[in-house]
Amino acid sequence: MSHEPTREEAWQLLQEWVTGENLRRHMLAVEACMRAYARRLGEDEERWGIVGLVHDLDYERYPTMEDHPFRAVEFLRERGWPEDMLKAILGHANYSGVPRDTPMAQALFAVDELSGFITACALVRPDKSLENLEVKSVKKKLKDKAFARGVSREDIYQGAEEFGVPLDEHIAFCIEAMRSVEKELGLGVGT
Repeated sequence: MSHEPTREEAWQLLQEWVTGENLRRHMLAVEACMRAYARRLGEDEERWGIVGLVHDLDYERYPTMEDHPFRAVEFLRERGWPEDMLKAILGHANYSGVPRDTPMAQALFAVDELSGFITACALVRPDKSLENLEVKSVKKKLKDKAFARGVSREDIYQGAEEFGVPLDEHIAFCIEAMRSVEKELGLGVGT
């Protein structure tokens, strides 16, 4: 039996499962990007946002490739969450073997690493803000292997390509989407 989750329900799960401020902020950033892309594509903004919000639900508890995102999906499946949402969550992990064959799944993969990278770019700015962050600055940092080492550049390039969005446009779109939740992301507060 399928159960259509609400954002409130997703937020409660995030509160229960995730204690780290940075991971919570990452999940909010991904939610903002997913909602923006859903609006742009005429998709269900609520559903896309929820997928973004819970995509890393189990990462803190189960950070290994054997467990993440499988544990969260197992938990959500037991609660009757729709299969297309679960498939998108599974597909955001390249190693899961689950194909990203829906726009929702492609979008999640495309915005996941990029949103983290954009946050890192904002954090090294004097104002720690997304306000004046430009695409060219983000692209320059992408070439700097020492910057934000944990972010997979390959996933960023592959994500944009699979989703069929030119990289520059994709970066600009995600920066803009994240601006709407800048304070929740702990950015722009140093001004």
